[in-house]
Amino acid sequence: MSKRKNSISSPQGFNEILLYTTPNGKVKVEIYLQNETIWLTQQKIADLFGVQRPAITKHLKNIFETGELKEEVVSSILEHTTQHGAIEGKTQEVKTKYYNLDAIISVGYRVNSAQATAFRIWATERLKEYIIKGFTMDDERLKNPNNIFGKDYFEEQLSRIRDIRSSERRFYQKITDIYSSCSADYIKDTDITLFSIGNK
Repeated sequence: MSKRKNSISSPQGFNEILLYTTPNGKVKVEIYLQNETIWLTQQKIADLFGVQRPAITKHLKNIFETGELKEEVVSSILEHTTQHGAIEGKTQEVKTKYYNLDAIISVGYRVNSAQATAFRIWATERLKEYIIKGFTMDDERLKNPNNIFGKDYFEEQLSRIRDIRSSERRFYQKITDIYSSCSADYIKDTDITLFSIGNK
């Protein structure tokens, strides 16, 4: 897969987002949002997990060398337009490498720091909830969507729920058909029969 190329031309591309909460307070970091994912520089990843940048460089190198992730897929060179340092009134293009959410999560499971531990606890709770319940939700975001990814996922969630409930109705209809064909005394319009089947 070819490397994703993106261009940042103004500060509006950046947002501040609360990713998780540590025992000592809330960890916020400035991020770049594009293609429904989060992008951070190595320095911002270091800030997020409370370590120095060389530690992030080391972990990313190991992640790519072991084949856990492909660098060309999870990283991208983004261009910033900044003021020229030596010539007043002149701008220049500065290229910076960013890493997406897949890389950020992988690093978070390798870093040894209090903030990284808090991240792992948070991420593990979300994963456990998904494995046990089949879903996980950010209740506050659904109640008060800020569309940080440029999209409100509430309607998508409702659509999926409707699809699940539709499958449930088909299941109960199949049970009714089986009951009808197997029961000699089944009467379709009998209130008691319908009530019993409808509440199985």
